[in-house]
Amino acid sequence: MQKCGNKWPIGVCSWSFQKGVDEIGTAMAAMGLEHINLAIAPALGRDGDAYLEAVKRQGWTITAGMMNYDYEDYSTLDTIKATGGIAPDAHWPESGKAFAKAAKLTAQLGSKYILMHVGFLDHSNHAYAKKFYDRVRFLGDSAGEAGVTLLMETGQETAEELQRFVETLNHPSVLLNFDPANLILYNKDEPLTAFRRLSPWVRHIHIKDAIRTKKPGTWGAEVVWGEGQVNSFAFLNVLAECGYDGAVVIEREAGTQRVKDIATATRRLMAY
Repeated sequence: MQKCGNKWPIGVCSWSFQKGVDEIGTAMAAMGLEHINLAIAPALGRDGDAYLEAVKRQGWTITAGMMNYDYEDYSTLDTIKATGGIAPDAHWPESGKAFAKAAKLTAQLGSKYILMHVGFLDHSNHAYAKKFYDRVRFLGDSAGEAGVTLLMETGQETAEELQRFVETLNHPSVLLNFDPANLILYNKDEPLTAFRRLSPWVRHIHIKDAIRTKKPGTWGAEVVWGEGQVNSFAFLNVLAECGYDGAVVIEREAGTQRVKDIATATRRLMAY
């Protein structure tokens, strides 16, 4: 098993490869990786049983499931604000029911966690905030009933806003996945100080790097781990200082050389 600095298991997000299960398995074996953050939505589709059987044949350790929805639109910051997670009224309660099924499947695969971008947090709109808290509480209840914990992805909010949300919600089955690059991509916060603030609730890490936008209201740019503004080695030092003890899972969602970029990230993590 590959480890980062002999501390944390190194994993990879299945969707980063943009390949089928067997091809992902081949690529991971070549890198010596056994841990995976698995896209769980395909298990809910028409070919879901075949997908799950293919996953089980790989013998992976699944660090977490990852739930997403077809209607989510990441084209711009505004489109994902409107369509992300369980916020859109047009898809609720079906989106909540789909999550509940995904949570059960994640538990059956032996994982403790299911990740999701739950959607845009907005405490300034009382009606929206109440609806959002109620829906995330439903997700947390569903996760708890399945025997897993929902880990909210960092996204379009500052660390202070996210801390306020999890503390106010105060749900035993709702914690956090920390993605340092997202704070840069959304131009919301600085990863090192944000992790120090949020570390009591973080149970899973995405290893991703990015460069901040110079044009407000637009996306930043994702880059290969170690080549952006996360300050990769300093970030890993902060994980160690804060006593983080979970997996570090490479996510690559840009570029045309995904396997090469993932391999580069793996080598850099091992060198820590």
